[in-house]
Amino acid sequence: MSFEAKRCGVKFSPPAIILIYEHKESKTLRKRTIPIRNFSKFSDHSMAAERLKNHPRHQTYLEGVSQAQLEKLHIILRDHLQGFSLEHSLASFSLDPDEDLNKLDDDRLARKKNQMDEVFERNRRHRDAADFVYDLEKDFKSTQAKCSWDDDSDDGF
Repeated sequence: MSFEAKRCGVKFSPPAIILIYEHKESKTLRKRTIPIRNFSKFSDHSMAAERLKNHPRHQTYLEGVSQAQLEKLHIILRDHLQGFSLEHSLASFSLDPDEDLNKLDDDRLARKKNQMDEVFERNRRHRDAADFVYDLEKDFKSTQAKCSWDDDSDDGF
């Protein structure tokens, strides 16, 4: 049987992953509720996601769902079990350029670094791309005003 995952979500009570999928042969949309068992606020989200993806009962349905998406759903579930709101969990997945990463714990820092790597790879231009230009130079306009001490510092050099 072949299935194509359309949407994924998380259900808090009882803890479950909700999967909307399409049966390719009959072209019907179906909803599958995958219960999350033995998962607490202290559980490792990556291990739980990997265990769920490799579970023989759910493996065929979760082929089209990436490991990273399952990990995000488990993080949201774990944050809910720790007492955080859904908005707080979703905000932890967004990148804020003004956020001080030095103040984050190791788990959140690793999550932010993974997100930055994903954005970098998405925006990266490969050599074999049609719009690739070697040694591209751009001038960026500074939004900061000149200070008086900037003009005086070039005298000695």
